[in-house]
Amino acid sequence: MSRSSTLSGKVAIVTGASRGIGAGIAYEIAKRGAKVCLTYTSDKSASGVDELIVKIDALGNGSAAIRVQADLRDLEAPSQIVSATLAAYGDHVDILVNNAGVELIKEIQDVTPQDFAFVFDLNIRGAYFMVQAVVKHLRSPGRIINVTSVGARGGYPKFSVYCASKAALEGMTRALAAELGTAGHTVNAVEPGPTESDMLENIPKDLVAMQKKMTPMEHRSGTPEDIALVVAFLAEEQSRWITGQTLSASGGFTML
Repeated sequence: MSRSSTLSGKVAIVTGASRGIGAGIAYEIAKRGAKVCLTYTSDKSASGVDELIVKIDALGNGSAAIRVQADLRDLEAPSQIVSATLAAYGDHVDILVNNAGVELIKEIQDVTPQDFAFVFDLNIRGAYFMVQAVVKHLRSPGRIINVTSVGARGGYPKFSVYCASKAALEGMTRALAAELGTAGHTVNAVEPGPTESDMLENIPKDLVAMQKKMTPMEHRSGTPEDIALVVAFLAEEQSRWITGQTLSASGGFTML
């Protein structure tokens, strides 16, 4: 099958799809023929999602896209997203990409319970209940892909809450792979290294420079497409014997 048809007939949900890695993933999946639900949170992200929908509509390969504004910290958001997807595309979902996330850069003595909840309610609780909402409609062989970070297995000053949340997401990935495998579903994680995005702009410049120096592949940051290609592979039939794994898409910054 050609790259443009490997996901033809599939229905996907990509959270946090307004820009950066999420937008790259959604577009790559659509390029392979999938119909995609794009989620975003803030009003200011709507224009970016609309631009992405125009790009997907222009592909002319049977793909399609809708957008749903929902804050995954809201416990009603997962069912809202799934309901909109089913209303648009039918009675099943094939692919869920939990990409939505937020970072926090604070020394431990400055972290408040509200800060902790701000990160974990989205990065972990939101992802977990997205899986719960999707799984009852997940058509075998379903694909669940969680976007984590090299921070899940590395330690960086002032990133304790963020790193903990991404490590938790990888633990959740392995447990759900064990639980959902009997139904024919795979659950994997993709662990980006530093990647060109709005989030990277918030990272201290000396840390970004250090990460580039330690990245064997061309000593550069990744691009959204670099990550999207790995995610799309995990969404396809050819990845059927991979589950419960974390793929480090970091240009060799981490070698697991």
